[in-house]
Amino acid sequence: MTGRDGLPRGLRLAALLVAGTLLVSACTTPILANDPLVFPPPPTPSAEPSRFPDPLPISLPRDDGPHGRLTEWWYYTGHLRTPTGRRFGFEAVVFRAERGSVPTAWAAHLALTDEQGGAFHYAQRSEIGPEVDHSPVDASGEPTGFDLQVRGLSPTIIAAGAPPLATSPWRLAGANGTDHIDAALAPEEAAASGAAFGLQLDLQATKPPAFHDGDGFVDFGPAGSSYYYSRTRLTATGALDLDGQHMTVDGIAWFDHQWGNFMSIGGGGWDWFAINLDDGVDLTFSIVRDASLQPILRYGTRVDAVGAVANLDASAFEIDAGGPWTSPTSGQTYALGWSVDARPALGLLLQVTPDLDNQELDARATSGVAYWEGSSRVTGSALGSSTPLGGQAYVEITRYGN
Repeated sequence: MTGRDGLPRGLRLAALLVAGTLLVSACTTPILANDPLVFPPPPTPSAEPSRFPDPLPISLPRDDGPHGRLTEWWYYTGHLRTPTGRRFGFEAVVFRAERGSVPTAWAAHLALTDEQGGAFHYAQRSEIGPEVDHSPVDASGEPTGFDLQVRGLSPTIIAAGAPPLATSPWRLAGANGTDHIDAALAPEEAAASGAAFGLQLDLQATKPPAFHDGDGFVDFGPAGSSYYYSRTRLTATGALDLDGQHMTVDGIAWFDHQWGNFMSIGGGGWDWFAINLDDGVDLTFSIVRDASLQPILRYGTRVDAVGAVANLDASAFEIDAGGPWTSPTSGQTYALGWSVDARPALGLLLQVTPDLDNQELDARATSGVAYWEGSSRVTGSALGSSTPLGGQAYVEITRYGN
């Protein structure tokens, strides 16, 4: 089985939690590092049968919950609007890393793009140990969903003397596509980020989950393997708080869940696109690059308006990036603004434009890297139609820097 689909998200945590550093919430000592990787002896194997290398079908809601694997994450991006038309993009994610006998490590990122205000805000937390995992289980001990609650503050705040656990948790919870996000910055975090913000969202999937590469099992060869599925369109309703303003919001969100026994794959980073078109079609495109930034893998997935999934190979599309933007924080340069030519397979020509240039998360304090993850708008056309296309997107770029 090829590793065409899911590889960029498989690369993500290798970069975030292995090639970088994840800090213990109570101190600033890295628990994971590269150059070289040295792990303690593995713990005693559990009674749970291994799903690797022999793939088993994904079963939900069991596989919504955590797994005892090297790498895992639950990842939301989305677009919100208020009754008055004010628009926001958001990201909420929890990463999990398990390395030998080292206690389970967690990192969480929370970001908000204020489109009309022209501002981007983000915060990060890290924590170690089992206290994060409150996921429900059935009588046999099988997960029936996930409930992750990260309390640890940013190591930057902890280093300044703030209590590491004296705060409300950032909570991501759900099962079978009925999910909830409840996350708000503590005062110390708000001071560091330059804004006080928080989300309280109820999310409901409107399509079946999309299992990447057909059955959701992705084989990376010598680098390992993973399971990967997405819920590409969820309704989002709830509230958003920003600097004392409490706003009712609704909108849409995208959810990724991936886990597996994989670590480091490739070396040059990737561009990842999650596109929700106004006609109900959802698209994901990725370009993975080697250490010299040459493309070594391109893949895509299309989910139609009723949830039917089609995998796209490298011949299905081309993506050209726009002009450079250099981060004043990390010094990394990103190419922003993209033309997506999917006419060969889909008859689509799309333009993806960031809502703001500066949507970089400098997450070196929790995950060792800075990366660009930004709310974007989509325009375009379809062959044979005179009606313009529109939509919304999230784009992730991880390359161009150390």
